[in-house]
Amino acid sequence: MSTNEVGASTRSAPPPSRGGSRGSGIRDFAERWPFRRKLNILVGVPLAVVAVLLTYLFADQVGQSQDASDASRLVRDSAEVAKLVGQLEAEHQQAVLLSVRHQATWDGATPSQSAYREAQIRVDNQVEKVQATFGGRLPGEEAQALREVNGLEDLRNTIEKSYLPADNIDPAYSDAAKGLIDGLGLDRNPALAATFTGNLLDSLLRADAAHGAFETGVFSATTGDSNALIELIGAIGSYDEYTHQVERFGRFASAQQAEELGDIEHNTAQATIARQYAELQIDPGTLQAGTPSQIKNAFQTALDSYPDYRAQARTRLKTTTSLIDQIADRADTASRDARSNAAWLLGSALLGFVLWLAFSVAVRRSVVRPVQALTGAARQVAEVAGRELARVADDDTEDTGTPRLQEMPVTAKDEIGDLADVFNQVQTTAVALLERQVLSRRNVAEMFGNVGRRVSNLTTRQLALIDAVERGETDPALLERLYSIDHIAVRLRRNADSLMLLAGIRETVLDSGPLALTNVVRAALGQIEGFQRVSLQAGTEAMVEPDIIGDLTLMVAELVENAVSFSPAGSPVEVIVKDSHEGALVVISDHGLGMSAERLEEENARLIRRERLDLVPTKVLGLFVVGTLARRWDVSVFLSRTPGGGVTAEVTIPSSLLLTMSPVSSTAAESRTASV
Repeated sequence: MSTNEVGASTRSAPPPSRGGSRGSGIRDFAERWPFRRKLNILVGVPLAVVAVLLTYLFADQVGQSQDASDASRLVRDSAEVAKLVGQLEAEHQQAVLLSVRHQATWDGATPSQSAYREAQIRVDNQVEKVQATFGGRLPGEEAQALREVNGLEDLRNTIEKSYLPADNIDPAYSDAAKGLIDGLGLDRNPALAATFTGNLLDSLLRADAAHGAFETGVFSATTGDSNALIELIGAIGSYDEYTHQVERFGRFASAQQAEELGDIEHNTAQATIARQYAELQIDPGTLQAGTPSQIKNAFQTALDSYPDYRAQARTRLKTTTSLIDQIADRADTASRDARSNAAWLLGSALLGFVLWLAFSVAVRRSVVRPVQALTGAARQVAEVAGRELARVADDDTEDTGTPRLQEMPVTAKDEIGDLADVFNQVQTTAVALLERQVLSRRNVAEMFGNVGRRVSNLTTRQLALIDAVERGETDPALLERLYSIDHIAVRLRRNADSLMLLAGIRETVLDSGPLALTNVVRAALGQIEGFQRVSLQAGTEAMVEPDIIGDLTLMVAELVENAVSFSPAGSPVEVIVKDSHEGALVVISDHGLGMSAERLEEENARLIRRERLDLVPTKVLGLFVVGTLARRWDVSVFLSRTPGGGVTAEVTIPSSLLLTMSPVSSTAAESRTASV
């Protein structure tokens, strides 16, 4: 078997069965992934998931920080809305006063409108200030509420012209104030929901607005207006709303903040309002002034107490603004805490991520590097085994001794460490096998060499004895027998030379000088059995280099003996020596059964391929010797079919091995053709 056949049989061996189906398509796909990619996925996917989760968590913290910052800004901006609500209540009260003045004026004169218009201007200015404060962040509902405030113009014009009952004035201003608070959407803002800031601020603003409506209701009821009783009922409802919002505020605020809000009820101005409120409830039926003098007296009483209402409004606004600042500070604290948490989380996450990444990379390397080392060691074993197989199959390769394999360091006490330990044992066994193979090859070569050398020495001595006997003998019959014995001894020495060639022994034969190629062929014919059947036709006088004479003689002798041995006893064997464009050509043709095309192809390949004799059939010994010598001297040998049957061997000797090339004439060549 050739080396290629050994490799082919190894590669063609089917993989071990895994018990039927190999699983799902995903599993089959994953099994084709490189080991490093699998490790990358095992390390990378958890890292990616953790990175995504940390990113989400960090984004959530940043979002909370941003929400808290937005909430703080919204709380501070809402102070302007509280001022606007207070300005609306002041305008509301001025509207009631102006309307009552219209009713109280019996001489038909137009009452002064300056105070009412100043209140309008303050409201309009505050509307612009609210718009400027919020800017592009102004909620849509709040913008609509501001437009409703600006829409009070028709009501203002009506009040300026004539008397208008208070119950027709109240809804417009009350709804406008309520719309301003509703437009902020404090109780629906998700940014404020986490810290209850929205409910806290919403209840504060509504408590402020409800108390302002209560104050206006009490003030309107004291004017003796025809709807004074209705105004008193509205004041009662506003106070109930105030009480509800104060309780609601207390659920979300601190005790100190709740107490501060309660201070609205504990001041001199509020005491006056509370006293009037109590007096109004004693006999509600007498609230409406019936005569002009009663109307005038009631109006004067309300006008005298109006400074207390303005003082109460300022106190209430101051308290509300202070609480708004506290709520804003609370939102600022929440924003800072959220930013700090986000920064701490980011730092911790980055540190943990880096540590985990470093740990994952270290673990990956601890797995990949030993596996790579094992792979490299296995590849080295495969390369050494491949070179050894090539050397086993290659008789021309020098013996370099036992190969050295690098031992795998066992750096871990895990499964990979166990694998490295087992692999070292495998390497040790492989080296031992290779050592045994090298030793076996060396012993076989020495055996062949010793046998060949002994046989060569014996045949040389035998030939010397035969020559001595031949020189002293004159009997023709005995000489004929001696010549036969001499010829057998020559053939035996040729076989000994072949054995030494197989053993790798190359003996230099010292010749007197170059020899004609034709004489080299004649010398080869003298070393075979059945040389009488061979006819030689010489067509060149090329001279052969002295170094190749011995090997070329052995090569031609092996080819001619094969031709004689594998052709019928009565058939001729032709040997033609001629020139070619590459050098000189020796053509040996027989007329035997020949070989098939497949066999010819195999033998031609064997002449080129480096091969060990112990790996090829023994019947091709001659061709093996020919191939070895042909590769040694770069001589081309080619086998082909002889027309009519048989095998033709063409030996092309390159011009580098020839000294002269003097082709003889065809006439001279024909005269030299003779039976040897």
